[in-house]
Amino acid sequence: LESAKAFIERMKTDEEFARQVSNQKDQEARKKFVLGEGFNFTAEELNKVADELSEEDLQVVAAGGYVVYPCCVFHDAYSSK
Repeated sequence: LESAKAFIERMKTDEEFARQVSNQKDQEARKKFVLGEGFNFTAEELNKVADELSEEDLQVVAAGGYVVYPCCVFHDAYSSK
């Protein structure tokens, strides 16, 4: 869960990182990019963390078109396991 929390925090605070995630050509490319950045979590873990976010936090994460909410971007596990 810690990696999923760190990922969401970085998406909220690092506009360039969020843009890079968003600009990946497809789901597999996003997965590879996220893993390459040192994040290792499953879709279930990301869903759990996202469920704990406030509506305001979800809006911040989604601001500027960088939609992170799992149903929109993350359909598979983002894990090297």
